[in-house]
Amino acid sequence: MDTRIRKWDYFHILDSALLVVSELVTNAARQTTHEEIRLQLSRDPYGIIIAVWDRDHELPRAKPMTELTLEDLDLSEEAFDDNGGWGLHIIQALSAKCGVTADPAGGKWIWTRMHP
Repeated sequence: MDTRIRKWDYFHILDSALLVVSELVTNAARQTTHEEIRLQLSRDPYGIIIAVWDRDHELPRAKPMTELTLEDLDLSEEAFDDNGGWGLHIIQALSAKCGVTADPAGGKWIWTRMHP
């Protein structure tokens, strides 16, 4: 993916694109543990499109937006992973547009468009 984005001369959004891919793939892997997931990267005249497919039909849900402070986070080892769930907000902030499309063969594609 890194090579393709650089080849398209979109190196200036590479870090943001890698973060979006990380969030989308992580969400798909959590939804469908030990199942196949797919990553697709393409471009059109408006930018790049990053899409991730998983088998699950359940739509992603973003946590309600709240303002957090460090005191709000439980940083104990037992609860460390409970502080996540903000990935969809990150994706929305970095994307020009994003959405979910049902796959007629099953599952769903979660996609995002990033402007160069």
